Amino acid sequence: MSGRRSVIETEKAVQGKLGDFRLQREQMAAVANIHRAAAAVRQHLENSVLRPVELTWTGFVVLWVLWIWGETETRHVVEEAGITKGTLTGVARTLESRGLVSRAPCPEDGRRVLLSLTQEGEALMERLFPAFNEEEAFVASRLSAEECLRLADGLRAIVAQLEERGEERRQELLGGAEPAPRRSGRRPRA
Repeated sequence: MSGRRSVIETEKAVQGKLGDFRLQREQMAAVANIHRAAAAVRQHLENSVLRPVELTWTGFVVLWVLWIWGETETRHVVEEAGITKGTLTGVARTLESRGLVSRAPCPEDGRRVLLSLTQEGEALMERLFPAFNEEEAFVASRLSAEECLRLADGLRAIVAQLEERGEERRQELLGGAEPAPRRSGRRPRA
């Protein structure tokens, strides 16, 4: 469980709070449980497999991207990992200081940077990934192989919807305006 209340308790509380609203409840339940499941999985994997090798989730994802795709320009690592450039800068520095990642200037444009795994990074991923996958199997063990495939297909459909229509929808909702810059949540004191 990712929070102090179970999924069932949360769904009952939401129903009680939003009972009179006209909502698309099945879709709300799907998206809310994607978030809850992702947070619970991430927390479990960080605490069981990643912490002993002193990796964060984001650090692991960056290593995974480089392990799968090989040497990659930082802007593409950012896209593949779903993180900001600033986050990648800090994570890459940490991984580089640990001897897991190396940086090199891009031959076509020296302003751009390429990241790649070192031999130590490759060796770590080869040791770590089987244990990571064992925990993926544990996490999904209440589902049959067929249910896992159906779930994966459903999640791919959600990702495809956002990749194909998300920008159009954002433009529609914001009247063509650019989104406001992200803020930390801090506001100036009065």
